[in-house]
Amino acid sequence: MISVNDFKTGVTIELDNMAYQVMDFQHVKPGKGAAFVRAKLRNLKTGATIEKTFRGGEKVPRAHLDKREMQYLYNDGDAYVFMDNENYEQLSIPADIIGDDVKWLLENMNIGVLIYNNDILGIDLPNFIELKVTQSEPGIKGDTATGATKAATLETGAQVQVPLFVNEGDVIRIDTRTGEYMERV
Repeated sequence: MISVNDFKTGVTIELDNMAYQVMDFQHVKPGKGAAFVRAKLRNLKTGATIEKTFRGGEKVPRAHLDKREMQYLYNDGDAYVFMDNENYEQLSIPADIIGDDVKWLLENMNIGVLIYNNDILGIDLPNFIELKVTQSEPGIKGDTATGATKAATLETGAQVQVPLFVNEGDVIRIDTRTGEYMERV
């Protein structure tokens, strides 16, 4: 159990047998009446957000997520196959559970798979990954002062905006949370 007074962004709690992550919270002490906590929660299974008000000091059960280290093997049509690094068991995850993170998956990449009550909630990618640029227009020599960008296709098929000096064959670092170019490796 966790007190709502101890909420922090990212904490997972259990409400109505579902796992929720605290996205935002605010402690309110009105001039009249008891204090309360207003929280914005994201359902980890559906992705929907709700706002809920708790009485000050109220206790809610903490949701314990199991994060298993798995290796991405291959795409099997509309599902993605992963192998558990501990027991070598293969697991197929539908594309709709993975969502937009699918564009960062590279074969043989190690990622975390989030599991709650034997339900797969999604994947937890590393914050930064290094990918090879497979298609990009050539940059113009000396055109680096403007900070202009161009589109580039990566080896996973994802498209990102990169500076003009990045060429085909370059390996670049991408922030998977925002999808932005970080640096050339």
